[in-house]
Amino acid sequence: MVWIFFERCTNLFDSNKKKMLHVAPEYCFQRRLSRIKGIDYLTADISMPSAMVKMDITDIQYPDNTFDVIYCSHVLEHVVDDRKAMREFHRVLTNKGWAVLQVPIERPETTYEDPSITDPAERLKAFGHPDHVRCYSAKDYEQRLIDAGFSVKRIKPLEFASIEEIEKMRISKNEDIFLCTKL
Repeated sequence: MVWIFFERCTNLFDSNKKKMLHVAPEYCFQRRLSRIKGIDYLTADISMPSAMVKMDITDIQYPDNTFDVIYCSHVLEHVVDDRKAMREFHRVLTNKGWAVLQVPIERPETTYEDPSITDPAERLKAFGHPDHVRCYSAKDYEQRLIDAGFSVKRIKPLEFASIEEIEKMRISKNEDIFLCTKL
Protein backbone atom coordinates (compact mmCIF):
# COMPACT_ATOMS: atom_id res chain seq x y z
CA MET A 1 0.00 0.00 0.00
CA VAL A 2 2.71 2.48 0.95
CA TRP A 3 4.73 1.79 -2.19
CA ILE A 4 1.70 2.52 -4.37
CA PHE A 5 1.13 5.68 -2.36
CA PHE A 6 4.77 6.72 -2.91
CA GLU A 7 4.42 6.14 -6.65
CA ARG A 8 1.07 7.84 -7.16
CA CYS A 9 0.89 10.57 -4.54
CA THR A 10 4.40 11.86 -3.83
CA ASN A 11 7.40 13.38 -5.56
CA LEU A 12 9.71 10.55 -4.43
CA PHE A 13 10.42 9.36 -7.97
CA ASP A 14 10.70 12.71 -9.76
CA SER A 15 14.54 12.47 -9.94
CA ASN A 16 15.07 15.72 -8.02
CA LYS A 17 17.68 15.37 -5.28
CA LYS A 18 16.27 14.41 -1.90
CA LYS A 19 17.67 13.25 1.40
CA MET A 20 15.55 10.44 2.83
CA LEU A 21 15.48 8.95 6.32
CA HIS A 22 13.99 5.45 6.58
CA VAL A 23 13.53 4.30 10.18
CA ALA A 24 13.44 0.56 10.96
CA PRO A 25 13.87 -0.22 7.27
CA GLU A 26 11.88 -3.07 5.81
CA TYR A 27 14.23 -5.08 3.60
CA CYS A 28 11.89 -5.08 0.60
CA PHE A 29 11.70 -1.26 0.68
CA GLN A 30 15.34 -0.74 1.61
CA ARG A 31 16.52 -2.63 -1.46
CA ARG A 32 14.27 -0.64 -3.79
CA LEU A 33 14.66 2.80 -2.20
CA SER A 34 18.46 2.60 -2.10
CA ARG A 35 18.51 2.27 -5.92
CA ILE A 36 16.47 5.38 -6.76
CA LYS A 37 18.53 8.01 -8.52
CA GLY A 38 18.59 11.36 -6.82
CA ILE A 39 17.84 10.03 -3.34
CA ASP A 40 20.49 10.27 -0.65
CA TYR A 41 19.08 7.34 1.31
CA LEU A 42 19.79 6.73 5.00
CA THR A 43 18.47 3.86 7.10
CA ALA A 44 18.35 4.08 10.88
CA ASP A 45 17.33 1.89 13.78
CA ILE A 46 18.09 1.67 17.47
CA SER A 47 19.03 -2.01 17.36
CA MET A 48 18.93 -3.40 13.80
CA PRO A 49 22.52 -4.23 12.76
CA SER A 50 21.77 -3.83 9.05
CA ALA A 51 20.71 -0.17 9.45
CA MET A 52 23.27 2.37 8.25
CA VAL A 53 23.19 4.30 11.54
CA LYS A 54 22.13 3.54 15.07
CA MET A 55 19.49 6.09 16.02
CA ASP A 56 17.21 6.84 18.92
CA ILE A 57 14.33 8.67 17.27
CA THR A 58 13.68 10.63 20.46
CA ASP A 59 17.14 12.20 20.04
CA ILE A 60 17.98 12.33 16.33
CA GLN A 61 21.64 13.22 15.79
CA TYR A 62 21.08 15.34 12.68
CA PRO A 63 20.60 19.10 12.41
CA ASP A 64 17.26 20.83 11.88
CA ASN A 65 15.85 20.66 8.33
CA THR A 66 18.07 17.76 7.21
CA PHE A 67 15.63 15.37 5.50
CA ASP A 68 13.26 15.95 2.59
CA VAL A 69 11.50 12.63 3.15
CA ILE A 70 11.00 10.57 6.31
CA TYR A 71 9.41 7.14 6.30
CA CYS A 72 8.75 5.42 9.62
CA SER A 73 6.29 2.55 9.76
CA HIS A 74 5.11 0.66 12.83
CA VAL A 75 7.79 2.00 15.16
CA LEU A 76 6.15 4.66 17.36
CA GLU A 77 4.00 2.10 19.18
CA HIS A 78 7.29 0.75 20.60
CA VAL A 79 8.60 4.15 21.74
CA VAL A 80 7.88 5.22 25.31
CA ASP A 81 8.00 8.95 24.49
CA ASP A 82 6.35 8.89 21.06
CA ARG A 83 5.53 12.61 21.27
CA LYS A 84 9.21 13.46 21.61
CA ALA A 85 10.00 11.26 18.60
CA MET A 86 7.30 13.05 16.58
CA ARG A 87 8.79 16.43 17.53
CA GLU A 88 12.22 15.17 16.46
CA PHE A 89 10.86 14.06 13.07
CA HIS A 90 9.31 17.51 12.68
CA ARG A 91 12.60 19.18 13.63
CA VAL A 92 14.73 17.29 11.08
CA LEU A 93 12.19 17.53 8.22
CA THR A 94 12.83 20.30 5.71
CA ASN A 95 10.18 22.98 5.28
CA LYS A 96 9.16 21.58 1.89
CA GLY A 97 9.60 17.95 2.90
CA TRP A 98 7.08 15.29 3.86
CA ALA A 99 6.91 12.33 6.18
CA VAL A 100 4.85 9.17 6.20
CA LEU A 101 4.55 8.08 9.83
CA GLN A 102 2.50 4.89 10.09
CA VAL A 103 1.34 3.08 13.20
CA PRO A 104 -1.11 0.22 13.69
CA ILE A 105 -4.54 1.69 14.41
CA GLU A 106 -6.25 -0.68 16.80
CA ARG A 107 -8.64 1.42 18.87
CA PRO A 108 -11.85 3.05 17.67
CA GLU A 109 -11.93 6.15 19.88
CA THR A 110 -9.03 6.66 22.27
CA THR A 111 -5.38 5.64 22.31
CA TYR A 112 -4.68 3.28 25.18
CA GLU A 113 -1.39 3.40 27.03
CA ASP A 114 -0.33 2.57 30.55
CA PRO A 115 3.35 3.23 31.39
CA SER A 116 3.11 1.04 34.48
CA ILE A 117 2.82 -2.04 32.22
CA THR A 118 6.42 -3.07 31.61
CA ASP A 119 6.33 -6.88 31.68
CA PRO A 120 6.36 -8.29 28.12
CA ALA A 121 3.60 -10.80 28.91
CA GLU A 122 1.41 -8.04 30.33
CA ARG A 123 2.17 -5.81 27.34
CA LEU A 124 1.12 -8.64 25.06
CA LYS A 125 -2.23 -8.79 26.85
CA ALA A 126 -2.72 -5.03 27.00
CA PHE A 127 -1.30 -3.91 23.64
CA GLY A 128 -1.21 -7.06 21.49
CA HIS A 129 2.59 -7.29 21.33
CA PRO A 130 5.27 -7.76 24.03
CA ASP A 131 7.21 -4.71 22.81
CA HIS A 132 4.32 -2.29 22.30
CA VAL A 133 3.66 0.45 24.83
CA ARG A 134 0.30 1.64 23.45
CA CYS A 135 -2.57 0.98 21.06
CA TYR A 136 -3.41 3.98 18.90
CA SER A 137 -6.71 5.32 17.71
CA ALA A 138 -6.62 7.24 14.41
CA LYS A 139 -8.12 10.39 15.92
CA ASP A 140 -5.68 10.55 18.83
CA TYR A 141 -2.72 9.65 16.64
CA GLU A 142 -3.48 12.42 14.18
CA GLN A 143 -3.78 14.90 17.06
CA ARG A 144 -0.40 13.84 18.45
CA LEU A 145 1.18 14.54 15.05
CA ILE A 146 -0.53 17.94 14.93
CA ASP A 147 0.66 18.70 18.46
CA ALA A 148 4.22 17.93 17.27
CA GLY A 149 3.85 20.72 14.69
CA PHE A 150 2.79 18.80 11.60
CA SER A 151 0.03 19.47 9.17
CA VAL A 152 -1.53 16.04 8.68
CA LYS A 153 -3.44 14.68 5.74
CA ARG A 154 -5.11 11.32 6.31
CA ILE A 155 -5.37 9.55 2.99
CA LYS A 156 -7.58 6.52 2.56
CA PRO A 157 -6.40 3.69 0.26
CA LEU A 158 -9.44 4.24 -2.00
CA GLU A 159 -8.07 7.74 -2.76
CA PHE A 160 -5.07 6.27 -4.63
CA ALA A 161 -5.94 2.63 -5.39
CA SER A 162 -8.89 0.94 -7.02
CA ILE A 163 -11.12 -1.54 -5.21
CA GLU A 164 -9.68 -4.26 -7.45
CA GLU A 165 -6.10 -3.36 -6.47
CA ILE A 166 -7.03 -3.19 -2.79
CA GLU A 167 -8.65 -6.63 -2.93
CA LYS A 168 -5.88 -8.18 -5.02
CA MET A 169 -3.13 -6.91 -2.69
CA ARG A 170 -5.21 -7.49 0.45
CA ILE A 171 -4.84 -3.88 1.53
CA SER A 172 -6.94 -2.90 4.50
CA LYS A 173 -9.47 -0.27 3.42
CA ASN A 174 -9.24 1.15 6.95
CA GLU A 175 -5.47 1.71 7.11
CA ASP A 176 -5.04 5.37 6.26
CA ILE A 177 -1.75 6.93 5.24
CA PHE A 178 -0.68 9.72 7.58
CA LEU A 179 1.12 12.25 5.37
CA CYS A 180 2.85 14.90 7.47
CA THR A 181 4.27 18.22 6.36
CA LYS A 182 5.42 21.31 8.21
CA LEU A 183 2.86 24.06 8.71
